[in-house]
Amino acid sequence: MERLSAYGLDADAGERLNFGDVTILILASAEATGGAFTLFEEVPPLADTPLHVHVHENEDELFYVLDGEHVFHVGDEEFRTGRGGLVFAPRGVPHGQRRVVPGSGRLLVLTAPAGLEGFFRELAAAQDAGTLGPDAYAGASERHGITWLG
Repeated sequence: MERLSAYGLDADAGERLNFGDVTILILASAEATGGAFTLFEEVPPLADTPLHVHVHENEDELFYVLDGEHVFHVGDEEFRTGRGGLVFAPRGVPHGQRRVVPGSGRLLVLTAPAGLEGFFRELAAAQDAGTLGPDAYAGASERHGITWLG
């Protein structure tokens, strides 16, 4: 087993990925964690969208609210939580979230195992190439085991 190196970042450092009205800041990637987990922040301002329920085939997802109020739907449960709140969405369980105040709030998201950053990297590459659209989202979703339900 390969031994990992220590890893640290300064504030606001990381891999910044932009696509559409979304900015994702990758804080710990598969490369940094030996595939154990990915840690990223959704960076505001974010264009708020309706609740997009989806299922991850490959990753469990843990949401930690840094700022604002958020409503999470996980399976048949609803969690309304603010700063310091935590919600866990196991792989295979439909889930989604929305901001109570559109465009506001910050989330820190941990996924395990690592790999979800590849989805965001594909969308950022499509944005850079001028091909971001439904086909780019569908292809990236399929390759990363994400099924959109609504």
